[in-house]
Amino acid sequence: MLMTYRMEQTMRWYGPKDPVSLQDIRQSGATGVVTALHHIPNGEVWSREEIIARKAQIEAAGLTWSVVESVPVHEQIKTRSGAFLQLIENYKQTLRNLAAEGVYTVCYNFMPILDWTRTNLEYLLPNGAKALLYEKKAVIAFDLFILQRPEARQEYSPEEIAATEIYYQNLSPESKQLILDNILKGLPGSEIGYTLEEFREMLQTYAGIDAKQLAEHLRLFLDAITPVAEEVGCFLCIHPDDPPFSLYGLPRVVSTAADARRILSQTPSVHNGLTFCTGSYGVRTDNDLPAMVREFGERIHFLHLRSTRRDEAGNFYEDNHLDGNVDMVAVIQEVLTWQEKRKKRIPMRPDHGHQILDDLNKKSANPGYTAIGRLKGLAELRGVEEALVWVANKK
Repeated sequence: MLMTYRMEQTMRWYGPKDPVSLQDIRQSGATGVVTALHHIPNGEVWSREEIIARKAQIEAAGLTWSVVESVPVHEQIKTRSGAFLQLIENYKQTLRNLAAEGVYTVCYNFMPILDWTRTNLEYLLPNGAKALLYEKKAVIAFDLFILQRPEARQEYSPEEIAATEIYYQNLSPESKQLILDNILKGLPGSEIGYTLEEFREMLQTYAGIDAKQLAEHLRLFLDAITPVAEEVGCFLCIHPDDPPFSLYGLPRVVSTAADARRILSQTPSVHNGLTFCTGSYGVRTDNDLPAMVREFGERIHFLHLRSTRRDEAGNFYEDNHLDGNVDMVAVIQEVLTWQEKRKKRIPMRPDHGHQILDDLNKKSANPGYTAIGRLKGLAELRGVEEALVWVANKK
Protein backbone atom coordinates (compact mmCIF):
# COMPACT_ATOMS: atom_id res chain seq x y z
CA MET A 1 0.00 0.00 0.00
CA LEU A 2 1.44 3.36 -1.05
CA MET A 3 1.46 5.64 2.00
CA THR A 4 0.87 9.34 1.44
CA TYR A 5 -0.71 10.44 4.71
CA ARG A 6 1.32 11.47 7.77
CA MET A 7 0.01 12.09 11.26
CA GLU A 8 -0.76 15.74 11.97
CA GLN A 9 1.92 16.75 14.45
CA THR A 10 0.70 18.86 17.36
CA MET A 11 1.75 20.00 20.80
CA ARG A 12 -0.36 20.77 23.83
CA TRP A 13 -0.37 24.40 24.96
CA TYR A 14 -1.91 25.65 28.20
CA GLY A 15 -2.58 29.17 27.04
CA PRO A 16 -0.88 32.52 27.51
CA LYS A 17 0.59 31.61 30.92
CA ASP A 18 2.22 28.42 29.66
CA PRO A 19 6.03 28.68 30.03
CA VAL A 20 6.27 26.75 26.75
CA SER A 21 5.37 29.43 24.22
CA LEU A 22 3.70 29.14 20.84
CA GLN A 23 7.03 30.08 19.29
CA ASP A 24 8.63 27.12 21.12
CA ILE A 25 5.92 24.84 19.73
CA ARG A 26 6.49 26.10 16.19
CA GLN A 27 10.23 25.54 16.52
CA SER A 28 9.56 21.92 17.55
CA GLY A 29 8.27 21.11 14.07
CA ALA A 30 4.65 20.81 15.16
CA THR A 31 2.11 22.57 12.97
CA GLY A 32 -0.92 22.30 15.24
CA VAL A 33 -1.85 23.26 18.78
CA VAL A 34 -3.94 21.30 21.26
CA THR A 35 -5.46 23.63 23.81
CA ALA A 36 -8.57 24.64 25.74
CA LEU A 37 -10.12 27.69 27.34
CA HIS A 38 -8.97 26.75 30.82
CA HIS A 39 -10.06 30.07 32.30
CA ILE A 40 -13.75 29.40 31.63
CA PRO A 41 -15.40 27.64 34.62
CA ASN A 42 -16.38 24.04 34.09
CA GLY A 43 -19.92 23.82 32.72
CA GLU A 44 -20.17 27.31 31.23
CA VAL A 45 -20.61 27.89 27.50
CA TRP A 46 -17.48 28.79 25.53
CA SER A 47 -18.53 31.90 23.64
CA ARG A 48 -17.57 32.47 20.03
CA GLU A 49 -15.75 35.63 21.10
CA GLU A 50 -13.48 33.67 23.45
CA ILE A 51 -12.88 30.99 20.82
CA ILE A 52 -12.08 33.60 18.16
CA ALA A 53 -9.60 35.33 20.46
CA ARG A 54 -7.73 32.10 21.27
CA LYS A 55 -7.72 30.95 17.66
CA ALA A 56 -6.37 34.31 16.46
CA GLN A 57 -3.54 34.11 18.98
CA ILE A 58 -2.56 30.65 17.73
CA GLU A 59 -2.76 31.59 14.07
CA ALA A 60 -0.71 34.74 14.62
CA ALA A 61 2.11 32.41 15.68
CA GLY A 62 1.84 30.50 12.39
CA LEU A 63 0.03 27.50 13.86
CA THR A 64 -3.48 26.06 13.74
CA TRP A 65 -5.84 25.11 16.57
CA SER A 66 -6.12 21.42 15.70
CA VAL A 67 -7.78 19.86 18.75
CA VAL A 68 -9.66 21.04 21.82
CA GLU A 69 -8.39 19.30 24.92
CA SER A 70 -10.64 19.34 26.72
CA VAL A 71 -14.19 20.58 26.93
CA PRO A 72 -14.69 19.31 30.50
CA VAL A 73 -17.73 17.24 31.38
CA HIS A 74 -19.27 18.62 34.58
CA GLU A 75 -19.54 16.22 37.53
CA GLN A 76 -23.31 16.73 37.61
CA ILE A 77 -23.48 15.32 34.08
CA LYS A 78 -21.52 12.26 35.19
CA THR A 79 -23.80 11.70 38.18
CA ARG A 80 -26.95 12.96 36.39
CA SER A 81 -27.79 15.19 39.31
CA GLY A 82 -28.48 18.87 39.94
CA ALA A 83 -28.54 21.01 36.78
CA PHE A 84 -27.22 18.25 34.48
CA LEU A 85 -29.80 18.87 31.75
CA GLN A 86 -28.82 22.53 31.46
CA LEU A 87 -25.14 21.61 31.60
CA ILE A 88 -25.65 19.24 28.65
CA GLU A 89 -27.31 22.08 26.72
CA ASN A 90 -24.30 24.28 27.52
CA TYR A 91 -22.02 21.54 26.20
CA LYS A 92 -23.98 21.37 22.96
CA GLN A 93 -23.71 25.12 22.49
CA THR A 94 -19.96 25.01 23.04
CA LEU A 95 -19.69 22.37 20.29
CA ARG A 96 -21.71 24.61 17.96
CA ASN A 97 -19.53 27.61 18.75
CA LEU A 98 -16.28 25.69 18.21
CA ALA A 99 -17.46 24.33 14.87
CA ALA A 100 -18.61 27.79 13.77
CA GLU A 101 -14.99 28.93 14.17
CA GLY A 102 -13.51 25.91 12.40
CA VAL A 103 -12.42 23.82 15.40
CA TYR A 104 -13.84 20.34 14.88
CA THR A 105 -11.96 17.81 17.03
CA VAL A 106 -13.02 17.75 20.69
CA CYS A 107 -11.31 15.59 23.29
CA TYR A 108 -12.95 14.99 26.69
CA ASN A 109 -12.93 12.41 29.49
CA PHE A 110 -15.48 10.80 31.80
CA MET A 111 -13.29 10.15 34.84
CA PRO A 112 -15.12 10.71 38.12
CA ILE A 113 -13.83 13.62 40.24
CA LEU A 114 -10.10 13.15 39.61
CA ASP A 115 -8.44 13.50 36.25
CA TRP A 116 -5.11 11.75 35.63
CA THR A 117 -3.29 10.67 38.80
CA ARG A 118 0.41 10.42 39.66
CA THR A 119 2.09 10.22 43.05
CA ASN A 120 5.58 11.52 42.21
CA LEU A 121 6.11 14.30 39.67
CA GLU A 122 9.92 14.20 39.88
CA TYR A 123 10.83 10.52 39.75
CA LEU A 124 14.59 10.40 39.19
CA LEU A 125 15.71 8.09 36.38
CA PRO A 126 19.20 6.52 36.22
CA ASN A 127 20.33 9.06 33.59
CA GLY A 128 19.35 12.03 35.76
CA ALA A 129 16.13 12.86 33.91
CA LYS A 130 12.88 13.20 35.84
CA ALA A 131 9.63 11.43 35.01
CA LEU A 132 6.11 11.01 36.36
CA LEU A 133 5.48 8.00 38.60
CA TYR A 134 2.38 6.19 39.83
CA GLU A 135 3.25 4.25 42.99
CA LYS A 136 0.50 1.94 44.20
CA LYS A 137 1.65 2.00 47.84
CA ALA A 138 1.35 5.78 47.88
CA VAL A 139 -2.21 5.58 46.54
CA ILE A 140 -3.20 2.95 49.11
CA ALA A 141 -1.52 4.99 51.87
CA PHE A 142 -3.49 8.06 50.85
CA ASP A 143 -6.72 6.05 50.82
CA LEU A 144 -6.17 4.34 54.20
CA PHE A 145 -4.35 6.88 56.30
CA ILE A 146 -4.95 10.35 54.80
CA LEU A 147 -8.37 10.11 53.20
CA GLN A 148 -9.43 7.41 55.71
CA ARG A 149 -12.21 6.18 53.43
CA PRO A 150 -14.40 3.80 55.49
CA GLU A 151 -14.66 1.15 52.76
CA ALA A 152 -10.97 1.14 51.92
CA ARG A 153 -9.88 -1.71 54.22
CA GLN A 154 -12.32 -4.07 52.49
CA GLU A 155 -10.80 -3.31 49.08
CA TYR A 156 -7.16 -4.21 49.76
CA SER A 157 -5.60 -7.49 50.83
CA PRO A 158 -4.26 -7.90 54.39
CA GLU A 159 -0.76 -8.12 52.90
CA GLU A 160 -1.19 -4.83 51.02
CA ILE A 161 -2.51 -3.10 54.14
CA ALA A 162 0.35 -4.36 56.33
CA ALA A 163 3.04 -3.40 53.81
CA THR A 164 1.47 0.02 53.25
CA GLU A 165 1.28 0.73 56.97
CA ILE A 166 5.03 0.19 57.31
CA TYR A 167 5.62 2.30 54.19
CA TYR A 168 3.48 5.15 55.51
CA GLN A 169 5.05 5.15 58.98
CA ASN A 170 8.48 5.60 57.40
CA LEU A 171 7.45 8.63 55.32
CA SER A 172 8.47 12.10 56.44
CA PRO A 173 5.72 14.69 57.05
CA GLU A 174 6.88 16.43 53.87
CA SER A 175 6.51 13.22 51.83
CA LYS A 176 3.02 12.64 53.20
CA GLN A 177 2.03 16.17 52.26
CA LEU A 178 3.50 15.73 48.79
CA ILE A 179 1.37 12.63 48.16
CA LEU A 180 -1.75 14.54 49.22
CA ASP A 181 -0.85 17.51 47.02
CA ASN A 182 -0.03 15.43 43.96
CA ILE A 183 -3.30 13.50 44.16
CA LEU A 184 -5.72 16.29 45.06
CA LYS A 185 -4.35 19.57 43.74
CA GLY A 186 -4.84 18.70 40.09
CA LEU A 187 -2.37 17.90 37.31
CA PRO A 188 -2.26 19.57 33.88
CA GLY A 189 -5.62 19.20 32.19
CA SER A 190 -7.41 18.42 35.43
CA GLU A 191 -10.71 20.20 35.79
CA ILE A 192 -10.18 21.29 39.38
CA GLY A 193 -8.17 20.69 42.56
CA TYR A 194 -9.68 19.78 45.92
CA THR A 195 -9.03 20.07 49.60
CA LEU A 196 -9.19 16.80 51.52
CA GLU A 197 -12.63 17.63 52.92
CA GLU A 198 -13.94 18.69 49.51
CA PHE A 199 -12.75 15.41 48.06
CA ARG A 200 -14.53 13.44 50.80
CA GLU A 201 -17.73 15.35 50.02
CA MET A 202 -17.33 14.73 46.27
CA LEU A 203 -16.93 11.00 46.87
CA GLN A 204 -20.37 10.99 48.48
CA THR A 205 -21.94 12.24 45.23
CA TYR A 206 -20.97 8.88 43.67
CA ALA A 207 -22.57 6.79 46.42
CA GLY A 208 -24.64 4.14 44.68
CA ILE A 209 -23.09 4.76 41.24
CA ASP A 210 -21.19 1.69 40.13
CA ALA A 211 -19.41 1.08 36.82
CA LYS A 212 -22.58 -0.15 35.12
CA GLN A 213 -24.48 2.98 36.14
CA LEU A 214 -21.66 5.35 35.16
CA ALA A 215 -21.38 3.64 31.78
CA GLU A 216 -25.09 4.23 31.26
CA HIS A 217 -24.66 7.91 32.19
CA LEU A 218 -21.91 8.15 29.57
CA ARG A 219 -24.18 6.56 26.97
CA LEU A 220 -26.98 9.00 27.76
CA PHE A 221 -24.57 11.93 27.52
CA LEU A 222 -23.27 10.76 24.16
CA ASP A 223 -26.74 10.13 22.82
CA ALA A 224 -27.58 13.73 23.73
CA ILE A 225 -24.53 15.47 22.24
CA THR A 226 -23.61 13.25 19.27
CA PRO A 227 -26.50 14.52 17.09
CA VAL A 228 -25.15 18.05 17.57
CA ALA A 229 -21.64 16.87 16.66
CA GLU A 230 -23.08 15.29 13.49
CA GLU A 231 -25.01 18.47 12.69
CA VAL A 232 -21.99 20.79 12.95
CA GLY A 233 -19.25 18.37 11.83
CA CYS A 234 -17.48 17.93 15.19
CA PHE A 235 -15.62 14.73 16.03
CA LEU A 236 -15.84 13.75 19.69
CA CYS A 237 -12.99 11.66 21.08
CA ILE A 238 -13.09 10.29 24.61
CA HIS A 239 -9.82 9.94 26.51
CA PRO A 240 -9.29 6.72 28.47
CA ASP A 241 -9.08 6.59 32.25
CA ASP A 242 -5.64 7.40 33.62
CA PRO A 243 -4.78 5.11 35.29
CA PRO A 244 -7.18 2.61 33.71
CA PHE A 245 -8.55 1.08 36.91
CA SER A 246 -10.65 2.09 39.90
CA LEU A 247 -9.31 4.54 42.47
CA TYR A 248 -10.84 5.21 45.92
CA GLY A 249 -13.89 3.15 45.11
CA LEU A 250 -14.76 5.30 42.09
CA PRO A 251 -15.88 3.46 38.95
CA ARG A 252 -13.88 3.64 35.72
CA VAL A 253 -15.59 2.93 32.41
CA VAL A 254 -13.05 3.83 29.70
CA SER A 255 -10.16 1.51 30.51
CA THR A 256 -10.20 -1.54 28.24
CA ALA A 257 -10.83 -2.62 24.67
CA ALA A 258 -14.23 -3.90 25.84
CA ASP A 259 -15.04 -0.42 27.16
CA ALA A 260 -14.08 1.20 23.85
CA ARG A 261 -16.12 -1.39 21.96
CA ARG A 262 -19.17 -0.67 24.14
CA ILE A 263 -18.88 3.11 23.74
CA LEU A 264 -18.55 2.95 19.97
CA SER A 265 -21.28 0.36 19.43
CA GLN A 266 -23.86 1.96 21.73
CA THR A 267 -23.60 5.32 19.96
CA PRO A 268 -22.68 4.15 16.45
CA SER A 269 -21.78 7.42 14.79
CA VAL A 270 -18.39 8.20 13.28
CA HIS A 271 -18.66 11.49 15.19
CA ASN A 272 -18.44 9.51 18.43
CA GLY A 273 -14.85 8.33 18.63
CA LEU A 274 -11.72 7.82 20.68
CA THR A 275 -8.64 9.64 21.82
CA PHE A 276 -6.24 6.72 21.61
CA CYS A 277 -3.78 7.30 24.47
CA THR A 278 -1.14 4.59 24.34
CA GLY A 279 0.14 5.50 27.80
CA SER A 280 -3.22 5.11 29.51
CA TYR A 281 -4.38 1.99 27.69
CA GLY A 282 -0.85 0.59 27.85
CA VAL A 283 -0.75 0.38 31.64
CA ARG A 284 -3.02 -2.68 31.47
CA THR A 285 -1.51 -6.00 30.38
CA ASP A 286 -4.85 -7.07 28.85
CA ASN A 287 -4.90 -4.21 26.32
CA ASP A 288 -3.27 -5.19 23.00
CA LEU A 289 -2.63 -1.72 21.57
CA PRO A 290 -1.86 -2.57 17.90
CA ALA A 291 -4.92 -4.83 17.85
CA MET A 292 -7.03 -2.01 19.33
CA VAL A 293 -5.91 0.36 16.58
CA ARG A 294 -6.75 -2.28 13.97
CA GLU A 295 -10.23 -2.72 15.45
CA PHE A 296 -11.12 0.89 16.28
CA GLY A 297 -9.04 2.81 13.73
CA GLU A 298 -12.02 4.18 11.84
CA ARG A 299 -13.18 5.93 15.01
CA ILE A 300 -9.81 7.13 16.37
CA HIS A 301 -9.83 10.91 15.92
CA PHE A 302 -6.86 11.91 18.09
CA LEU A 303 -3.65 10.22 19.25
CA HIS A 304 -1.67 10.61 22.47
CA LEU A 305 1.58 8.75 21.91
CA ARG A 306 3.63 7.97 25.01
CA SER A 307 4.90 4.88 26.76
CA THR A 308 4.72 3.68 30.34
CA ARG A 309 6.76 0.99 32.05
CA ARG A 310 4.82 -1.06 34.58
CA ASP A 311 5.85 -3.67 37.14
CA GLU A 312 4.12 -6.60 38.83
CA ALA A 313 3.42 -4.53 41.96
CA GLY A 314 1.06 -2.20 40.10
CA ASN A 315 3.45 0.74 39.74
CA PHE A 316 4.31 2.49 36.50
CA TYR A 317 6.32 5.45 35.28
CA GLU A 318 6.51 7.45 32.07
CA ASP A 319 9.28 5.92 29.98
CA ASN A 320 10.92 7.25 26.81
CA HIS A 321 8.43 7.45 23.97
CA LEU A 322 9.91 4.44 22.14
CA ASP A 323 10.63 2.35 25.25
CA GLY A 324 8.48 0.91 28.03
CA ASN A 325 5.65 -1.55 27.51
CA VAL A 326 4.11 0.07 24.42
CA ASP A 327 5.07 -1.35 21.03
CA MET A 328 5.10 2.13 19.51
CA VAL A 329 6.40 1.04 16.10
CA ALA A 330 3.52 -1.44 15.70
CA VAL A 331 0.98 1.17 16.86
CA ILE A 332 2.23 3.76 14.36
CA GLN A 333 2.20 1.12 11.59
CA GLU A 334 -1.50 0.47 12.28
CA VAL A 335 -2.23 4.21 12.41
CA LEU A 336 -0.58 4.71 9.01
CA THR A 337 -2.67 1.92 7.52
CA TRP A 338 -5.88 3.48 8.80
CA GLN A 339 -4.93 6.93 7.56
CA GLU A 340 -4.62 5.54 4.05
CA LYS A 341 -7.98 3.79 4.34
CA ARG A 342 -9.65 6.95 5.66
CA LYS A 343 -7.71 9.34 3.41
CA LYS A 344 -7.25 11.51 6.46
CA ARG A 345 -4.45 12.68 8.74
CA ILE A 346 -5.03 11.95 12.43
CA PRO A 347 -3.75 14.62 14.83
CA MET A 348 -1.09 13.30 17.20
CA ARG A 349 0.75 14.83 20.08
CA PRO A 350 3.76 13.44 21.95
CA ASP A 351 2.14 13.03 25.33
CA HIS A 352 4.22 13.86 28.39
CA GLY A 353 7.97 14.06 28.32
CA HIS A 354 10.87 13.73 30.69
CA GLN A 355 12.35 16.76 32.37
CA ILE A 356 15.81 16.88 30.77
CA LEU A 357 18.70 19.21 29.92
CA ASP A 358 17.98 22.88 30.64
CA ASP A 359 14.45 22.10 31.77
CA LEU A 360 15.90 20.41 34.86
CA ASN A 361 16.90 23.88 36.06
CA LYS A 362 13.46 25.39 35.52
CA LYS A 363 10.44 25.19 37.76
CA SER A 364 7.89 23.28 35.71
CA ALA A 365 4.44 24.80 35.91
CA ASN A 366 3.00 21.81 34.05
CA PRO A 367 4.61 18.49 35.10
CA GLY A 368 5.01 16.23 32.09
CA TYR A 369 4.78 19.17 29.68
CA THR A 370 8.27 20.62 29.60
CA ALA A 371 9.45 21.65 26.15
CA ILE A 372 12.62 19.64 25.57
CA GLY A 373 11.33 16.23 26.67
CA ARG A 374 8.32 16.52 24.40
CA LEU A 375 10.50 17.80 21.54
CA LYS A 376 12.63 14.66 21.94
CA GLY A 377 9.49 12.52 21.89
CA LEU A 378 8.12 14.26 18.81
CA ALA A 379 11.40 13.80 16.96
CA GLU A 380 11.49 10.09 17.80
CA LEU A 381 7.87 9.54 16.76
CA ARG A 382 8.37 11.44 13.50
CA GLY A 383 11.42 9.32 12.80
CA VAL A 384 9.48 6.09 13.27
CA GLU A 385 6.70 7.33 11.01
CA GLU A 386 9.08 8.42 8.24
CA ALA A 387 10.98 5.13 8.36
CA LEU A 388 7.77 3.09 8.11
CA VAL A 389 6.51 5.21 5.22
CA TRP A 390 9.84 4.88 3.41
CA VAL A 391 9.86 1.11 3.77
CA ALA A 392 6.22 0.79 2.66
CA ASN A 393 6.73 2.95 -0.40
CA LYS A 394 9.90 1.11 -1.47
CA LYS A 395 8.07 -2.23 -1.70
